Amino acid sequence: MPSRSTNRRLLLATVLATLAVLAVACSSSSTTTSTGTGGSTPSGSATDGAKPDKITIAYQEVPNGDLVVKHEKWLEAALPGVTIEWKKFDSGGDVNEAVAAGAIDFGLAGSSPVSRGLSQPLAYQVPWIFDVIGKAEALVVKGDKGINSLADLKGKTIATPFASTSHYSLLAALKDAGVSESDVKVIDAAPGDIYAAWTRGDIDGAYVWNPNLAKMKAEGGKVLVDSEQLSKKGKTTYDLAVVTNDFASKYPNVVTIWAQQQDKAVKLITSDPTKAAIAVGAELNITPDEAKAQLSDLIFLTAQEQVGKDYLAGGLADNLIASAEFNKTLGKIDQVQPPETYKQAVVTTFAQAASGA
Repeated sequence: MPSRSTNRRLLLATVLATLAVLAVACSSSSTTTSTGTGGSTPSGSATDGAKPDKITIAYQEVPNGDLVVKHEKWLEAALPGVTIEWKKFDSGGDVNEAVAAGAIDFGLAGSSPVSRGLSQPLAYQVPWIFDVIGKAEALVVKGDKGINSLADLKGKTIATPFASTSHYSLLAALKDAGVSESDVKVIDAAPGDIYAAWTRGDIDGAYVWNPNLAKMKAEGGKVLVDSEQLSKKGKTTYDLAVVTNDFASKYPNVVTIWAQQQDKAVKLITSDPTKAAIAVGAELNITPDEAKAQLSDLIFLTAQEQVGKDYLAGGLADNLIASAEFNKTLGKIDQVQPPETYKQAVVTTFAQAASGA
């Protein structure tokens, strides 16, 4: 008979194998693989230090700098000879599953799923803030349903991607308004599926992000509350980058180069939003004007700004701790790790190096 430790190892192997299948199933079929070519070495490229043969990146359809880096192939140019595989995912919860399965190296996840991931704990760290979420995520309801306040949501069906920042914000909004989650039929759905359900009339509303939020608003949707308003009540949410501890320890120079491309994208968004919107629009299959409007709903920080005490150097870790405690109160996670777990996971190393300071 196997020992208890052997049983635990077998159980862990089974769980990881299952998660690997889930990660593939939960992600979109859209996978882009490209390889950096030779030629002149661009600024910030890997001229020394170890490089992997391949980097797998989990991205989401969020209008931010990550889509600029992807569309412009800056990472491929900065890492000649390295295959870059971009895999589309629908939510941060799916990204967490892919990390647990060992299926990706980098990923984009909202602050709420990152707080949950660190509470498991998953072996990853946060080297970058893609954006501070403002009006880009909101609770939108059908304009003809007579819903004028959060109290009117009782008995209504509201969709949101579970374990996402939108899910976190929806629960925070309900709690702030004194509305019990059990009084509202909250269902789990991917952003694209939410929009389809909206057009069919299957749901009364949703807490979701752009570009689907923008579509729903354009079709008569009414916003009850957005993430910018919740931020003012202490419930700030972010879109964050995660990189596995294993990858960061093996290839620190590559993580720095990755951060340099993200910093370049943020600077393009702030200095030439029209040009950035062309890249984002192409990735989201929307017009540059629509992309520009959606970019304006987010707050973007350069590498130099990110290393300040309000963000990577302190404030973000505090936010993740508070998010984990909130999720624990709501019964969404089993435990909150000691504060040092979250503080050590948020690193300034790579943004500091990318800033050139």
